[in-house]
Amino acid sequence: MCLGIPGRIVEFLDPTRHLAKADVSGVKRTINVGLVLPDGLEVGDWVLIHVGFGMSKIDEAEAERTIRYLTELGEAYEQELDEIAESRIE
Repeated sequence: MCLGIPGRIVEFLDPTRHLAKADVSGVKRTINVGLVLPDGLEVGDWVLIHVGFGMSKIDEAEAERTIRYLTELGEAYEQELDEIAESRIE
């Protein structure tokens, strides 16, 4: 199952390739933020991440609601976090 997971931008890594580091429930991963850059993106902003891409910018309240909901899903959310922990975009 692939879910859209909220992540907070913690660092911009490569502006040319649109790469940033996001914290997803304590797991830090490199993601592509090219799709959300036109919306304006800064360190500390939240994005909804799907398969390594920031798909949309969301506010903190929406991120918290989504994380609560995903946590209630249990195994599907845990599986997605495991897949994020194993993934690499370099």
